[in-house]
Amino acid sequence: MSKTFSVGGIHPHDNKISANQAIENLPLPAVAYISMAQHIGAPAEPVVGKGDYVQVGQIIGKASGFISANIHASVSGVVKSVEPYPNPLGNKSMTVIIDVQGDEWMEGIDQSAELVGDINLSGPEIVKKIAEGGVVGLGGATFPTHVKLSPPPDKKAECLVLNGAECEPFLTSDHRLMLEKGAEIVVGTQLMMRALGVQKGYIGIEENKPDAIRHLSKLVKQHSGIEIVSLKKRYPQGGEKQLIEAVVKRQVPSMGLPIDIGVVVQNVGTALAVYEAVQKNKPLVEKVVTLTGRSLLNQRNFRVRIGAPLSELIAAVGGLPEDTVKVVLGGPMMGESALHLEAPVLKGSSAVLFLSEQETKRLPQSACIRCSKCIEACPMGLEPYLLYKYGLSNCVEELEQNHVYDCMICGCCMYTCPAYLPLLDMMRFSRNQVLAIMKNRPKN
Repeated sequence: MSKTFSVGGIHPHDNKISANQAIENLPLPAVAYISMAQHIGAPAEPVVGKGDYVQVGQIIGKASGFISANIHASVSGVVKSVEPYPNPLGNKSMTVIIDVQGDEWMEGIDQSAELVGDINLSGPEIVKKIAEGGVVGLGGATFPTHVKLSPPPDKKAECLVLNGAECEPFLTSDHRLMLEKGAEIVVGTQLMMRALGVQKGYIGIEENKPDAIRHLSKLVKQHSGIEIVSLKKRYPQGGEKQLIEAVVKRQVPSMGLPIDIGVVVQNVGTALAVYEAVQKNKPLVEKVVTLTGRSLLNQRNFRVRIGAPLSELIAAVGGLPEDTVKVVLGGPMMGESALHLEAPVLKGSSAVLFLSEQETKRLPQSACIRCSKCIEACPMGLEPYLLYKYGLSNCVEELEQNHVYDCMICGCCMYTCPAYLPLLDMMRFSRNQVLAIMKNRPKN
């Protein structure tokens, strides 16, 4: 029987239009724009300059702290400049801009290495290779993976949970990876279990991907300690806290972390990146990105080099559909609008979604009638209508008292609101406001 979480959630239409499109390699870009800020934490420090020749896999940005990640060249060519350049959301970060001259890989990266079921390395050696490879969480948060696999001394991991839910509508890159790179994902799971020193690993997959469930279930029979868990189709099933509750029946406390209850969560794409970093010495230089939308005739799942401009992905599917009014990076629930289509693909990029005016037009707001639909839908057990009221009045103390900081910005409340209130907008603003106040509050 499929498992799920206990509170809230919604059932938007899947729209997994690109699910049957096998992963294809996108041609190399003419110019690559590789940002130093592609992860949670401190941006990397550039270690190359104008005129330098770089090869694929070469470090061009060094991690500048424990919570940071290395950045590598995804192409070979000459560094055109190192300067601030906007990301898809319009925010500028230091970027290494490379005129692409080929696809020459650094010596020591073995792309053709055969799959090895047991890689004879210790936990610390595995973590070191992951850190060197600049691997970050590919489920959206981009938290440096080596940090997650190095819990503090007072915290002990008991199990690893892999997220293969891919609960956002339209997204299919993880689905394709599980079908096409399932064996590598399983070995990557084993490597992370060894790094954590745990004997139990779970891979949670939503039941709308029965082919992935069947495929990985066959593969894990050859590996002890890994279990495939079928999950009910329910958004946001892939949320970290919801996934943990569904799979291992534990609840992360308010303001807590999964490691507080002995769990570490990673994405299936991250497991593949871990496998490649450890066995092939291949850093994170490419990403599978879904290009989709109801009006798009050429649905695709592309393997893209980090730093390729979004415009080249869009050109590869025949350009923007005529009725496109918004390009969203990610899914329709938690994705964000792209403001700059010459901006690059980042490590955290999962999809380019084309939406029409009909799909994006907001209906006129009306008065809240206290119907409680937003409360029923909230997977964190919050009262969005009340938090919205406090946010409008800038009642910061009340927002904190009512746990606005626990909001996961999933959009369930706004999806269900019959008054069409901009609940998500207010929740995002209020949450960030309260978290900033809490962060800057003097500690006793």
